[in-house]
Amino acid sequence: MSSQYQRFLKVLEKWPIDKTKPNRDLGEQIRKHINILANPASLTTEETNKITIKIDSLERLANNIYGKKYVRLRDSTATGLSVEQCSQVLSSECSTPILAKCYSSNVSLESNSSHIPVLCAEAINYLNPGPQKIYIDMTFGAGGHCKKLLDSCKDIKVYALDRDPVAYELAQQMTKEYEGRLTPLLGRFSDLPHLLKEQKIVRHSVDGILFDFGCSSMQFDEPGRGFSVSKNGPLDMRMDCAPGMNNDQVTAADVLARAEEPDLVKILRIYGEEKAAKKIARAVVDARSALHPIKTTKQLADLVASCLHETPFRLDKLQRPTHVATKTFQALRIFVNNELNEINYGMVLANAYLRLQGRLVAITFHSLEDTIVKRHLYGNVIDGLANPVPLKYCGYDVVHDEETMQSITLSNWKPLHKHVILPGEEEIKHNSRSRSAKLRAAMMNS
Repeated sequence: MSSQYQRFLKVLEKWPIDKTKPNRDLGEQIRKHINILANPASLTTEETNKITIKIDSLERLANNIYGKKYVRLRDSTATGLSVEQCSQVLSSECSTPILAKCYSSNVSLESNSSHIPVLCAEAINYLNPGPQKIYIDMTFGAGGHCKKLLDSCKDIKVYALDRDPVAYELAQQMTKEYEGRLTPLLGRFSDLPHLLKEQKIVRHSVDGILFDFGCSSMQFDEPGRGFSVSKNGPLDMRMDCAPGMNNDQVTAADVLARAEEPDLVKILRIYGEEKAAKKIARAVVDARSALHPIKTTKQLADLVASCLHETPFRLDKLQRPTHVATKTFQALRIFVNNELNEINYGMVLANAYLRLQGRLVAITFHSLEDTIVKRHLYGNVIDGLANPVPLKYCGYDVVHDEETMQSITLSNWKPLHKHVILPGEEEIKHNSRSRSAKLRAAMMNS
């Protein structure tokens, strides 16, 4: 037994403890066997043989026998693998927990960060604030852009519109700091004409209009609103209904409970750009008829993940894992709040209320929003509309005069930049929710 003890001590000399790995260092685990070897009389023959085998194995590892026997052909490691590469080489049983941990860490970083307005400096710069000017913040939210705009010049006046009662309350609180300069308005874009009429604001009298489309951070961070795929709560998604309030507008849960399967497919495919729309719609219909209605965000997220038969995470544009139900949540939110129609009408109102040389700034977060803004700013508002006349009945010899074509396609807007404005790497690093933002700015020229 003394010979075993001496061999064991030699192994320890070649294998020092790594203090950076507490409770998980192999050298530390090896030393625990010393107590066993200190009492050789208490060991049976079988235990002695097992210890001998262990010491032989440890000696081979300490002397790098296998490294010398099986020489590596390439000096590369697996530490450089991306999330997508890990998903390809690992089974779903191994990759799902890893991606879940990575996803939850991203979510916690986002949810714990305070509200940061996206592309704020660029937006204020293009709005060109000046003395005695009047602006409309069409999406007040948490008031980040509005506050920066008010601070940029002491003599401007801002009308802050939002459909969310919580945001309206925040705007009312902010009026104490900017008394006489900030006027909160509660309503949708389509409510703006009569709201401005009450304020005696006439058409073509506003110097600048700001849009910051999509959900605000405080809506995502509140589980009771039902917007976030990562926070369990009631499947509500109504922007103009604060937690605890009741109105007649349908919720996302109502849509999933009542909509027919073909309608669900259209909602998911058009508003969410979801390729697996048919699978998800079929799963929703089966679940509500065989099991129970889908009433919470977790139920919907789990259902979407289960019906796709894959890892519950996809990769976004930055190669970061996002939940597979993200597009489904987006589609339901847009449908429940009639977002795209409101955006389209909001752009029409901007054209009506801005004065000549007035500025428009629009910040979008996905292609559906950005497409509507582009079509208004660049004059192709008829692009993509359905042709009511079948192609075989079209008269190819019909030619329209130049004046007629220009009246349809020319735009009243002059773009203030050549290319779309995107957030820089530094902003994305400090505010990950800005990663998909696009800013477009234009001036009213006719």
